[in-house]
Amino acid sequence: MSLSKSSSYSGNKNLKRRNSKKKISKAKFIAYFFIFQILFGFLTAPWIVYYGPFNNLKKNIVGTAMSTFSHQFLATMFLSDTKIQKILNGDSVGVANYQNEDLNQINVNKYDSKIDYKTVKSTGFTGHVLIIHNPTKVKIGYSSKLGIQGEKTSQIAKNNNAMAAINGGGFQDKGANSTKLWTGTGAFPIGIIISKGKVVYPKSANENQKYYGISGITKNGVLVVGNYTIAELKQKGIIEAINFGPNLIINGVVQNRDTNGNNIDSQGLQPRTAIGQRKDGAIILLVVDGRQGIQLGASIKDVQKIMVEEHAYNAVNMDGGASTTMYFDGHLINNPCDKFGERTISTAIYVED
Repeated sequence: MSLSKSSSYSGNKNLKRRNSKKKISKAKFIAYFFIFQILFGFLTAPWIVYYGPFNNLKKNIVGTAMSTFSHQFLATMFLSDTKIQKILNGDSVGVANYQNEDLNQINVNKYDSKIDYKTVKSTGFTGHVLIIHNPTKVKIGYSSKLGIQGEKTSQIAKNNNAMAAINGGGFQDKGANSTKLWTGTGAFPIGIIISKGKVVYPKSANENQKYYGISGITKNGVLVVGNYTIAELKQKGIIEAINFGPNLIINGVVQNRDTNGNNIDSQGLQPRTAIGQRKDGAIILLVVDGRQGIQLGASIKDVQKIMVEEHAYNAVNMDGGASTTMYFDGHLINNPCDKFGERTISTAIYVED
């Protein structure tokens, strides 16, 4: 009788071990399967994206990668320079639709002191819009330590007793004594700075050199965008100016190509900054957040669409990425994507209080 009990106990024990081993084997199989799927997806995804039929996805990913210094390898590892340019610009170079502005369409004779604020929501980004009804209040500010160190948008605003501000033009990402990228502090601007009628940068400027993506403002508050020399800006009565680009809207016409015929919507999804003006003279300041979670940012076309919806007659793109910042009524409105928060820059577009 005792032998029978012992045998039964031993059999149950062995059965449990076999079942346990089966469960472990099944768990291992599931784990290996998921590991295989992850590795397979990781290895094949670039080829599906870059050589598959998904043209918009392809353009956005390549454009996003190539517009940042630190992530260009995501495209160059799998694509030749020729293939990258073909993806960004399309099969044909195309024809630029740039035209000189008709500034007579802008009415700056009637305005008030209001500033309107609103947000623009999308699945890929959150935008922030300021409408400045008095365009003569919009000015160009710059770091008080230009050539030594940049300053934050909010600091440039405070230096000028400003009610609002957005970041402005570009700057070198290299420090004064460094060959490494991303070591710059915004000390050295790229392009021009005209403030209160004075050419601040470059100090020994060639007045006949053409600058692209100009954002200039006359004494009467007319926003001039496009491609101009300093001499031409002076002829137009510009007292405030910086530049970056590309030009977004000129004379109510949405721009598709730059002056070289290249597709301007080739930079992927990024945080963005832009300025525009309506026919009634009101100036539009726009920033779009990105590089945060599932919100990657906006394309140039997205920015153009917002500007069209805001009735911009002329508009131009400013520096974006980690520089994108909007300051209003004493605090930041947007969420800059730089890991350290608000970034130091060279120039800002501000609104006098």
